[in-house]
Amino acid sequence: MNDGLLIPDWGGSEFAPPGVRALVTLRVHPQGHSVAPYASFNLAGHVGDDPAAVAANRAQLRALLPAEPLWLNQVHGVAVADVAKASPGISADASVARAPGLVCAVLTADCLPLLLAARDGSVVAAAHAGWRGLADGVIEATVAAMRMPAGGLRAWLGPAIGPTAFEVGDEVRAAFCRHDARAAAAFDAHGAGKWLCDLYALARQRLAAVGVTQVSGGGLCTYSDAQRFYSYRRDGTTGRMASLIWRAA
Repeated sequence: MNDGLLIPDWGGSEFAPPGVRALVTLRVHPQGHSVAPYASFNLAGHVGDDPAAVAANRAQLRALLPAEPLWLNQVHGVAVADVAKASPGISADASVARAPGLVCAVLTADCLPLLLAARDGSVVAAAHAGWRGLADGVIEATVAAMRMPAGGLRAWLGPAIGPTAFEVGDEVRAAFCRHDARAAAAFDAHGAGKWLCDLYALARQRLAAVGVTQVSGGGLCTYSDAQRFYSYRRDGTTGRMASLIWRAA
């Protein structure tokens, strides 16, 4: 891990897609500009932070990238944007890029960021998978948009609210179980009408169902690690981290 950044390892260097670069920003960066409650490296412009601080943080991030990321208007849906064609602010919850130098990005603070890459490095994607988007099929839509056999993809699960912290109601469990009864294994009873939900397990189920078998990451809980991660469930008013992926030129 670099200062202020988390670098996906894809399960080891032997599994890293060639020519693919990826990173996740952390809550705190040595040159972060946001102040409490957003301290210090908030990348989101819609959470109440000082716009000048967000712009300065994005400029700091941009210096590490080949181009400005395609920043999405995330709506907890399943639309997938093509970075080569879409305009900034497009309403979508995932993006895909084929040409080198085009940067996919999603913002999260408890929802699951999912990065995908072809084994040969020819196409990359990023998806924002909160429970609604995950239940409705954002993973399936993103894999389909990559237009290649799912067996030729690798996936990395970024920091999200963990299974001991994400309490949900009956309606959330029912939404997943209607799609696949095996989803019940990702929920532990936690009182009347309440369940602890494992987003990582649900994402792995959905990936396996479409044929993506090389999956790494998971296990980093945004809620329990206040030093490194923003968490909406924990703090309410808070910033957002960025998960980004691109093909090197």
